[in-house]
Amino acid sequence: MVRIGIVGIGFMGWAHFSGATKITESGKITGSKLKGGSVTTICTRSPEKLIGDWTSIQGNFGPRGAKLDLTKIVAYDNYHEMFASPDIDLVDICLPNDQHEEVAIAALNAGKDVLIEKPIAVDPKSADRMVAAARKTGRKLMVAQVLPFFPEFKFAADTIASGKYGKLLAANFRRVISPPKWSGDMSDFRKLGGWGIDLHIHDNHFIGLICGIPQQVFSRGLVQDGFVNHVHTQYVYENSSLAVTSHSGGIAADGLAFSSGFEIYLEKATLLYSAGTLGGEWVTDRPLTLVTGGKVTQPKLKGGGEWCSPFTAELQTAVDAIKTGETPRLLSDELARDALKLCHAEAKSIMTNKPVKVS
Repeated sequence: MVRIGIVGIGFMGWAHFSGATKITESGKITGSKLKGGSVTTICTRSPEKLIGDWTSIQGNFGPRGAKLDLTKIVAYDNYHEMFASPDIDLVDICLPNDQHEEVAIAALNAGKDVLIEKPIAVDPKSADRMVAAARKTGRKLMVAQVLPFFPEFKFAADTIASGKYGKLLAANFRRVISPPKWSGDMSDFRKLGGWGIDLHIHDNHFIGLICGIPQQVFSRGLVQDGFVNHVHTQYVYENSSLAVTSHSGGIAADGLAFSSGFEIYLEKATLLYSAGTLGGEWVTDRPLTLVTGGKVTQPKLKGGGEWCSPFTAELQTAVDAIKTGETPRLLSDELARDALKLCHAEAKSIMTNKPVKVS
């Protein structure tokens, strides 16, 4: 059994806990959703959350936090004390972005495998130090880039990789939010690296996963206090016939809390998807749609259901990686680091008004 300790009980901590744990409507914990893994420990500085009152938690999708019976969960208010416990195998870090490096390296040095919420860090040098610490300690550093675990994106990635409909010709990705006034932890974009990192890194990671890392980026966007808060990017590949673009940021009007989608063009098919939170309600403008041979269908998707199902799949993948000793590319620290470097290249492109090479 892989014993998981979650550090940080904000919205992402709640999402990971819900993804891993069976919880009744009354807040009683009845078991684990994971095969071969279970959350046994949490760490938070909040006195209320330590005793199970998570009702202050709110995100831009999914339900608010709940009141939980944590009698089966060991709770710490200090992560150093938590890392000293021999009863934890995997540390799941769900803290604000600017705290990732310090806590991840402390966990690695304590002999723990680590799963850390995206982005791996805000500064590429921090990411380099984190990857180096993992190699030095011989422990796993996995990055929870959850987007490929959402059914629509998983279907798209699997379809491209299969070659069933020929090679990828072009793609465009969209990910836009309104400023998140619902979260004190996220209200200051500066601590997060701007929406050009905290939000947009999802797109850069997914593009790296399906297309590889581009040679250059050419970007336009909005820079505030040195941070990118909205970006439109053309990804430049050696193959000049491959056209990949994206736009992402935090400039939507209140009422459009979240918007995401894609258009993917293959030689023999087109994939379309568009959805988001509009006026407080989840709205699917265009369910995942496959267009091929003049036929329009909506593929049956696996892994849907609960709002936290993608996090269940992500955590299951991390548990399996610890058991097998093999980290899949989906959770690769190096791919996550490359996605972060793309974000910084985009910022440089906006500020210099030129295409920028990706290191």
